[in-house]
Amino acid sequence: MEYTGKTTLITGASSGIGVHFAEGFAARGSNLVLVARRKELLADLAAKLTKNYGVTVDVITEDLSLPGSGAALEKKVAKKHTVDVLVNNAGFGTNNLFVDEDRSRIAQEIQLNVGTLVDLTAAFLPAMVERNSGVVVNIASTASFQPVPGMAVYGATKAFVRSFTEAVWGELRGTKVRVLAVSPGATESEFFLVAGGKSPGKPMPATAVVETMFAALDASSSTPSVVVGGMNKMSSSLVMFFPKKTVIKLVGTMFMPKEGK
Repeated sequence: MEYTGKTTLITGASSGIGVHFAEGFAARGSNLVLVARRKELLADLAAKLTKNYGVTVDVITEDLSLPGSGAALEKKVAKKHTVDVLVNNAGFGTNNLFVDEDRSRIAQEIQLNVGTLVDLTAAFLPAMVERNSGVVVNIASTASFQPVPGMAVYGATKAFVRSFTEAVWGELRGTKVRVLAVSPGATESEFFLVAGGKSPGKPMPATAVVETMFAALDASSSTPSVVVGGMNKMSSSLVMFFPKKTVIKLVGTMFMPKEGK
C-alpha cells in the first residue's frame, strides 16, 4: 500500500510502541490522527513529526477505556478525515491475582483492550471494504497464546484480539483490505509500570514491533497474524506441544505476583 497522502489513525499514541508507529507511518508520508489521554505528549509528538516529515498531524484526547468512547472518537474523526489505516494500539494490563483485582479497573481493561478495539474496527472497516483499500492493525501479544496466571484478564483480552483479527482477515480474503494481528512480547514501554509488575526478560525495542508490522504489510501475500522476534515465534509455537497444566505452571512462575509485593 502507498501511504503518502493517506491518513493513519493510531490509538495509544502518546508513548511506547504508539510513538514508534506514528514515526513509522509519518516516515512513509502518511498524515496522522493520534489518539490518547495525555494531550501535552500528543502535541509534542505532533510538532516533532510535522517538522521532521512534513505530514499533517491531528491530535485527539480521548479516554478509550470508557464505554461509548469509540463512537465518540468516530464522530470527532469523521468531521475532518477519511481513515485509510487504523492501528488499534491502545491497551493495558494488570499484574495481580484475579481475586485481588479491582473490578472497576479490569472493566476498563476489557473495555479498552477488547470493546473499543472492536468498536473502532467496526467503525472504520466498512468504508475500507467499500473502497477496496485500507489497513487495520490490531496489537495482540505473545500472552495470547496461553493462559497467563497473574495477568489472567490481560492474557484473555489479547487472545480475543488475535482470534478476532484473524477471523476478520478470513472474511476479507479476496479483497485488497489488509487486516493484521501483531503479537509482541515484552517491549520497551510503560506497560509494566502501569501493570504494577516487572518484565519477565529484557524488553525488545519498540522499533522491532513496527518493523515486523511493515514487513508483513509490505509482503506480496497477506498474512493474518505475526509474532515479533525469533524467540517469541518459537515459544508461541512450542506451547501447543506441552500439556496445558505444564504451560500454565511455567507461565505462572514468570508472572505470578511475588509475596509481599
